[in-house]
Amino acid sequence: MEVTDTEVKAELAINAWHRIFEGHFPGQPVVPGVCMMEMVKEILEQVTGKKTNLVKAQEMKFLAVIDPARNNLISADIKYTAGEDGSINVIASFFKEELIHFRFKGSFTTR
Repeated sequence: MEVTDTEVKAELAINAWHRIFEGHFPGQPVVPGVCMMEMVKEILEQVTGKKTNLVKAQEMKFLAVIDPARNNLISADIKYTAGEDGSINVIASFFKEELIHFRFKGSFTTR
C-alpha cells in the first residue's frame, strides 16, 4: 500500500473461496457492492487511524463485475481531503488495468 497525505494506492486480494460467494452468487461469484464500500471504509480507517461513518454518497457506480474466481487482484485508488465541517471527502475507484469496476465520491465522518 502506498500512502500520502491525500491518496492511497493499494492492491486488494479477494478470497474467491470466502463464504459470502456461496450466496452471491452460487457457482458464479461476484463481489457485492456493499463489500466494495466496506473496503473503501476500512482502507480509510487504516490510513487515518480513526473509525468512520459514511454520511454522503454523491456518486456510487458499479461499472463492471468483479469475479474473484477469474480476477482476484484489484487495484484501488482512494483520494481523500479534509472537509470544512471536519468530514473526510473521498474519491475512490477499483480497477484492473484499464477496466474500472467501481467508482465512488462521497464523505465520511470520524468518530
